[in-house]
Amino acid sequence: MIIILNNKSNLNRNEFIEYQEELSKLNSPYDVILCPTYTNISLFNLNNVLLGSQNVSNNNDGAYTGEISAKSLKTYNVKYSLVGHSERRKNQKETENDINEKIKRLLENNITPILCIGETKEERENGEIEKIIKNQVQLSIAGVSPSDIEKIIIAYEPIWSIGTGNIPKIEDILTTNNYIREILPYNKIIYGGSVNEENIDNIKSPEIDGYLLGGLSLKPKQLQTFIDKL
Repeated sequence: MIIILNNKSNLNRNEFIEYQEELSKLNSPYDVILCPTYTNISLFNLNNVLLGSQNVSNNNDGAYTGEISAKSLKTYNVKYSLVGHSERRKNQKETENDINEKIKRLLENNITPILCIGETKEERENGEIEKIIKNQVQLSIAGVSPSDIEKIIIAYEPIWSIGTGNIPKIEDILTTNNYIREILPYNKIIYGGSVNEENIDNIKSPEIDGYLLGGLSLKPKQLQTFIDKL
C-alpha cells in the first residue's frame, strides 16, 4: 500500500515546518510519500515519510529557466515524482510527449515516476474511458524499456472527481483498474480524487495499491484516521 501526499501549491516555509512536526507523529504501516512544493523540498527532514516531487523538467540541466531537472531532484534524495497531473495537463498545457520525456528523465536518475491518468466527465459520459486511458498510457511510456515500465506507479484520477467531492463507485474504479492492468499487468495502480477519511470505507479494496491525496494531505490528524481505516 502506498499513500502519496500532494501538497500542491500550499504551505509557506513556516507553515511547512509546523506541518512536518505534525507529520512526524504519523504512524503508518504503509509507505507514505510526501510531495511538497519545490521551495519546501530542501526543508524536508522526516524519517517516517519518503520524499517526492510534484513535477520535473522534461530536460536535463541547462538553459531552461524556471525548470528543475531530475538530476537536481536526486541530490535532495527525492525518490518519487508525480508526472502528468491533470492540473498541469490543463493549466500548463502539458502534452503526452512532455510527460513521456519527464518519465525518461526520472528513470535515468532512479526516481520512480507516478503517472497520473484519468478522464473528464464528458469523456466518461461518452463512454470513452478506455480510449482515453489507453492513449494516455501508451504515449507516456513510448520508448521506455519493459523493465523500466514496470517501475512506474499509475495513479488513476478521474478529472471530474479531483477537488469536487464526487467519487466514482468502487465498482467503476475497479473496472478501470482492471483495464489498466490489461495494458500494464505488473504495475502498481493507485486511486486519487476527493479521497478522505470519511469516504475511504466506500472505496477501499485489496485490488487498489494505494491512494493519492490532495486536500487530506494538509491535515495530519485526519490523515491518521484515514490510514487507520485502511
